[in-house]
Amino acid sequence: MSQNGQLEDVGYPKCDTNDISEACEENLGDEAFDTINSSVMSGESIRFFVNVNMDMQPSQTVENEASGGCVLLHISRKYLKLKNFEEEIRAHRDVDDFLAQASIILNETATSLDDVLRAMLFGFTKDPNHAEPGCDLDLLMSMLFTDAGAPLEGNVHLLSDTIQGVTATVTGLQYQQSWLCIICTVKALQKRHVCISRLVRPQNWGENSCEVRFVILVLAPPKMKSTKTATEVGRTFATMFSDITFRQKLLETRTVEEFKEALVHQRYLLTITSQHPHRSSLKKHSTDSVSHKTPKLKDFLSIGKGIREDIARRFPTYSLDFTDGIIGDHKAVGKYITTTIFLYFACLLPTIAFGSLNDENTKGAIDVQKTVAGQSIGSLLYALFSGQPLVVLLTTAPLALYIHVIQGICDDYELDFKAFYAWTGLWNSFFLGIYAFFNLSLVMKVFKRSTEEIIALFISITFVVDAVKGIVKIFRKYYYGHHFSDHYSSKSASLMNLPGLNSTFPTDFNSSLLARPPELTTHASPMHAGRDTAVLSLLVMLGTLWLGYTLYQFKRRPYLHPYVREIVSDLALPIAVLTFSLLTSYGFQEIEMSKFRYNPSENLFKMARMDLLSLEAISSTMGLGFLLSMLFFIEQNLVAALTNAPENRLVKGTAYHWDLLLIALINTGLSLFGLPWIHAAYPHSPLHVRALACVEERVEYGHIYETIVSVKETRLTSLGASILVGLSLLLLPFPLQWIPKPVLYGLFLYIALTSIDCNQLFERVALLLKEQTAYPPTHYVRRVPQRKIHYFTGLQFLQLLLLCFFGMSPLPYMKMIFPLIMIVMIPIRYNLLPRIIEAKYLDAMDAEH
Repeated sequence: MSQNGQLEDVGYPKCDTNDISEACEENLGDEAFDTINSSVMSGESIRFFVNVNMDMQPSQTVENEASGGCVLLHISRKYLKLKNFEEEIRAHRDVDDFLAQASIILNETATSLDDVLRAMLFGFTKDPNHAEPGCDLDLLMSMLFTDAGAPLEGNVHLLSDTIQGVTATVTGLQYQQSWLCIICTVKALQKRHVCISRLVRPQNWGENSCEVRFVILVLAPPKMKSTKTATEVGRTFATMFSDITFRQKLLETRTVEEFKEALVHQRYLLTITSQHPHRSSLKKHSTDSVSHKTPKLKDFLSIGKGIREDIARRFPTYSLDFTDGIIGDHKAVGKYITTTIFLYFACLLPTIAFGSLNDENTKGAIDVQKTVAGQSIGSLLYALFSGQPLVVLLTTAPLALYIHVIQGICDDYELDFKAFYAWTGLWNSFFLGIYAFFNLSLVMKVFKRSTEEIIALFISITFVVDAVKGIVKIFRKYYYGHHFSDHYSSKSASLMNLPGLNSTFPTDFNSSLLARPPELTTHASPMHAGRDTAVLSLLVMLGTLWLGYTLYQFKRRPYLHPYVREIVSDLALPIAVLTFSLLTSYGFQEIEMSKFRYNPSENLFKMARMDLLSLEAISSTMGLGFLLSMLFFIEQNLVAALTNAPENRLVKGTAYHWDLLLIALINTGLSLFGLPWIHAAYPHSPLHVRALACVEERVEYGHIYETIVSVKETRLTSLGASILVGLSLLLLPFPLQWIPKPVLYGLFLYIALTSIDCNQLFERVALLLKEQTAYPPTHYVRRVPQRKIHYFTGLQFLQLLLLCFFGMSPLPYMKMIFPLIMIVMIPIRYNLLPRIIEAKYLDAMDAEH
């Protein structure tokens, strides 16, 4: 019930007669040590003494003793955090709602707890402002105690659900015994109700409640938002009453209006009090963590400082990157093997897909073999020498677009493609080196979490769009193109029968006119060509996604041993790919499937002739290299930031500047030999971290959360996957060409779906489709008004549409300025959004937790 000193107890039994004096002495200690900032205590250090109060008639008691009747009483205690009145928006709203329709009883003369509660409920049920249809006084009374619905022999009359303040001292726990907060969830209610009663004299109502002066009763319906439950409302008022000074002021009030004014003043004091520890902790956090410092001009003038600090930070733990999980107590060899296999398939299949695309765009200059070779060599070097080996390198769709644009320029101006490509890559590496030496990676600190998640979600959407485009292309070729081909052939035959056609036009023109378009030509048998291929491709793509994601979620199922479930979940992607590849290759041999293009390279490692370009052409490559370097800079640092996110709990440190320089060096070699460029890939890098993580499931207010406890930070998985990708050159074209394109599209959908699991933007978009009672109790739901959350989500969605407009434009040159659009999002976040939503709410939604 609390991590910050508020203790919830299921009941307050009366003290035994012999213990009353001891309880009174404890009460004095309680008031002496009373404080609003209670200490955090562990549950194991607390001893509970429960005395059961049998509120029965003497005859009933004798009868039960004679029959030897015994009942079981379940007592549950947990800690609740004191409510932060500065950050949690519901704290003020709970008080406002109470003040608007206050139910306050001053100078209550009743002495028994039952009479006090009955008076509070009587006033509530008879008050027209609180009228609730179907509310019965006796029913409400019975629901407050443990004997509701119990058999006669189990008539143990104790409070069911209460909140009480405690303070940890050197002598043990000291209970705040002058107030009692009783909470109850009632199905018959339609809204929340709070009633406060001040007793004329202190009453002894049992152990730890020996001189009660204030009773707070909170009633709420069960179907409520997680921040509006009876427990949350009770936590608000319990936090206020935990201050002894405030309770003393309430004792001095004479009227209800004075009582309300004291509540308003206490709310103000709590808001001011909670600001100071928050700011001091923020200041301390900012000094300990470099990521919260705002970069200044002098930080960029210290040439090479960031690289030196990165090497100094990571070099002492370099050897541990090879031995952790292999040597020592906490071995993780099995997890390393499954992660390596997952990483191998997650890298190889996109590499083949983009290699096939590059083969088509460059007329074979960069083919599948070169793409696989470049992926293996670049990833191997990065795994050996990088500061963050959990980051995965890959050639991506934007890079394939740049390569396509370069080929188009070379065709238009009759330039040598390999030389032009090499010079563009060298300029790119030159600018990346400048960024690394002048510590420009510090600029990424101004990227807020919300901006990072917009870009991350955009990348996930691009995977979905690529998969949809691929399957649409298959349908156009096979499903619709097959019938168009038959229709075209019949029309051609009728044209051939026209008199004088063959004699009027030349033979070559006739053959070119009547020939079928090349994209409509298939090699399948007439029986199974066309629609069968298209429909089977769609089923294979969706089947790969379904099987992969089902197995990925298998670790949450109750079947098999937990270790086996974890292995199956880690190998979900390889199992899905192999299953549907074998199914289509052997089960449907008679149906032609679309497969990737493969042309063997004559010379895999042939250096480009740099002297084939003129000075004008070389200078023109500088502009392309600069735009390309912006893409590399943002992608590399953004993916590294998402990999090193605080929730991943990585402990060996970061190396943004050194890794950027290493990327420049790696791509220099790739450019000279005509191999495709590579940079940090999303979502492969965060998925790599998650595959190596030890994850726990935690339940909070009925919602299940997965929390990373620790991560095995190793280089072995990246090294193993890179070596396997290199060995895959021996598997070209057989059997890798057996993997049909629909399986690759299913892999794209799988990667996109698994990457949005922890994306906060996607979670907030999903809130628009949920009822309030299903809202998770996240930090932003507690701290930000619901309307502001939806406003912020809408503004993020508009920024996402802006990225999609440029990043998915059919015009290649608009896509090339896409990195500049990502940089424009920084002033949008800092200058435009604060004019629409208060800065404190923006900071709350950008916070990690």
